[in-house]
This record gives sequence, structure tokens and C-alpha cells, in this order.
Amino acid sequence: MESYDVVVIGSGPGGYVCALRAAQLGFKTAIIEKYSTLGGTCLNVGCIPSKALLDSSEHYFNAAHNFKEHGIKLDKLKVDMPQMIKRKNEVVEQTTKGIDFLMDKNKIKVYHGLGSFEDKNTVKIKSGDGEEKISGKHIVIATGSKPNYFPGMEPDKDRIITSTQALELKEVPKRMVVIGGGVIGLELGSVYARLGTEVEVVEFMDRIIPTMDSAMSKEMLKVLKKEGMKFHFKHKVQKVENTGKGVKVTALDSKEKEVSFEADYCLVSVGRKPYTEGLGLENVGIKTDDKGRIETDEHLRTSVDHIYAIGDVVKGAMLAHKAEEEGVFVAETINGEKPHINYRLIPNVVYTWPEVAGVGYTEEELKEKGTEYKVGSFPMRALGRARASGDIYGLVKILADNKTDEMLGMHVIGARAADLIAEGVVAMEYRASAEDIARMSHAHPTYAEAVKEAALAATGDRALHI
Repeated sequence: MESYDVVVIGSGPGGYVCALRAAQLGFKTAIIEKYSTLGGTCLNVGCIPSKALLDSSEHYFNAAHNFKEHGIKLDKLKVDMPQMIKRKNEVVEQTTKGIDFLMDKNKIKVYHGLGSFEDKNTVKIKSGDGEEKISGKHIVIATGSKPNYFPGMEPDKDRIITSTQALELKEVPKRMVVIGGGVIGLELGSVYARLGTEVEVVEFMDRIIPTMDSAMSKEMLKVLKKEGMKFHFKHKVQKVENTGKGVKVTALDSKEKEVSFEADYCLVSVGRKPYTEGLGLENVGIKTDDKGRIETDEHLRTSVDHIYAIGDVVKGAMLAHKAEEEGVFVAETINGEKPHINYRLIPNVVYTWPEVAGVGYTEEELKEKGTEYKVGSFPMRALGRARASGDIYGLVKILADNKTDEMLGMHVIGARAADLIAEGVVAMEYRASAEDIARMSHAHPTYAEAVKEAALAATGDRALHI
């Protein structure tokens, strides 16, 4: 039986990054993946393929609606869905092959099969080729998550689908109902809305992206409605039925009145749940909480000292970059270092267009805490760069402590918000004030100027270009 210093179960962003860092630190490392390709949900059926389709659909939408304004005329524009899916698959293949290269480069042994605990140091790997066992001095659980659903909306992978099937449709549906107005629902809903699908979003809460700052929700709603998407808030889905050629979704509205929606497909996007099935946690005495998450201490150790858990199987936001940070954290902890993660400064991003991003506290959270704060905001349409590109929707919002001026939160909706948010993360990691950002030179013309202007506004109504 082969022995390793570090064994990682799961090869998503958390798992493979943990393995890479462990190998860099000199540990003999192995990684176990039950599927034939590395990369987990994110690279195979999540972050990467969805962004590929988001970009493709955005190109089509611009060609259909915005190119004339730029002096570009096109005739007989149409969607080639099979080619769009083919390109998406090629992007995924290139990305997963990149992980294979990194494993080989760092001399990490890759095992394909279902890994499960036989005892505290032994992992059994079952595959089509049979069964083998390896041992690990340290073992990291990074098995990720899978789509969640509630009773009555069980996916059949035919007409009632999850994000996985939504990434493989070979046709542009005429109509689609999306259950859930969170990140996944909005991203994939917007893909098909741009391509011409009539998309209706049914959401239990009173707004979209409910975990983000409400200003972002309001602005995003305006944009998506303008693109033709329809929204039904405070609706509780009762059941979803496959009618053969489509679906029927039955829900209760805010007045408890039964309403129904019919479409070609229903995308169930009500979040994700930790995936620990088949791990054999009971064999080592590791328990999960009421949400199925593995319980860990502040060092991400489970109840068994040398077994760690990271990513979607533990508490916190289910984000690829959060899992990556935890992967590095665990590898360095094993090495005797004292790393840290500030979970408050893990940014959230929605890759619609315009993009939405946020880090730190929302205004609602500061109100709830009773913190005295000040707000500075600046509209994207006031930027020369935004007018030049036609990306005039959105704003930057900065929240700062009323007494110290320390930045407490930054929220962006607009072009390249996913990239702009990094400035807020850096500023807040170093506990910068709004005035610190306001006094930094930002290149002109750029979208980043909105960050400077919002910071100027937060320091006392000093924004220059509005």
C-alpha cells in the first residue's frame, strides 16, 4: 500500500490547489477524483463552462442589439447552439488538461475512482478497474457540492433541469422558468434570455441576489427586465411537472393564491448542498451538521486531528476562490505555518452583464449591527470609458466608518465589476480609508475611475464628475 504525506479527496479548486501547495512545500502528495477529468464542478459543469456560455451569449446579444450603434451592420444573424456548446466544451477541455499538466509538473499522484475512508489513515479507491488502498499522514476532504432542490421540484434531467443540464442544451428554448433568483439562476437565465428565450424567474424572497447589497439587486433587476426577463417575487413553488413537451410550475404567490407557469424547461437553481455521500465518514467518526456540512475548527480540522475539510463541504459561502484559499490554508497549516483567512473579505461575484461584485459588509448588515457609516456612490454612466463602450449601467458604492473613514464594504455593478472588486479587497485587507482610495491616481479613461469617485463621495460629497 502506497503511503503519502498528504492525500486530497476531490479535485475541484479547493482540492487541486491544496495538492499543489502541499507539493510545493515538499510533501509527497496524492489526489483522488471520482470522475475521469480533474477540476470538480467549477471547471467541468460550473464556473468555467457557464462563463464560456455567458460570453458567447453576450456576443450574440451585442450583435443583435448594439452593433448598429457602433456602425456595424449584420444580416441574417442566428444562433448556432451546437457550435456554442462545442466551444464551451473545448474551453472546459483546455482548462482541465491544464490541471493535468500542473499535477504532473508537481509530481502529484492522481487516482481516479471513488475515495472513501476505511480507517483514519487508509483511503479505499473504487474504480472500474477494481479497488486499491492508499494511506495518508494527513487527509483533506474537498468533495464539493451538488445542486440542491426541495420536495416537488426534483430534477428529471429532461425538462426539469439543474445547471449541469442547462449547460448542454442543444436548442434555444422558446420559454424557460427559473426557480431561484440567486447567482446560478441569474447567470444561466441571462444566457438564454440573451439568445431569445422568454425567461421567467420565480423567487421565494422579495428580491434577486438577496445576499448582496440591495442597491445591487435593484440595479440588476432594472437591467434584466430591460433585456426581457420577468420576475415573480415572494412566490413559493409547490410542484414542477414534466408534461411531456414541457413543464408546468405551480406556486403560491404572496397572497397564498395558486398560480402556474408553463415553459419548455424549468431550471431548478435553489442553491447547492455539500456532497459527502460514499465518503465513509462514519468509519472515522466524523459528523455533519443539520445542513450536511462537515464540522471543523478554526484550523479547518475535523474531529480527527489529521483530517481536514475545505470548500463547499464546510460552512461559508460556496465559492471556488474561497475553497482555493482554504486549500492553501490547510497545506500551510500542515507545514507548521500560521496562515489566516478573513472570510469577510472573500468577494462575491455574479457574472451577468453588467457584472455584480461585492466585498465586506452590505448596507443592510451595517444597519443591523448598529454601525455608524457613510455612503459614497458613483454612476458608471458618468464615466467617459463607459460611454465609449456603451456600458453605462451600474454604479460603485463604498461604505466607510463614519468616525474613522475605514472602508467597510465595496459593491459594484457594471462592466468588469468582477475585476474592479479586487481593489476593494486589497484596500480592506490593509484597512485603508475611503480617503486613501480617493487620493490614489486611477488611469483615465477606465471603469476604475468610478471607484475613486465613489471613495471621494464617501469622504464627504467630493466626487468630481457628477
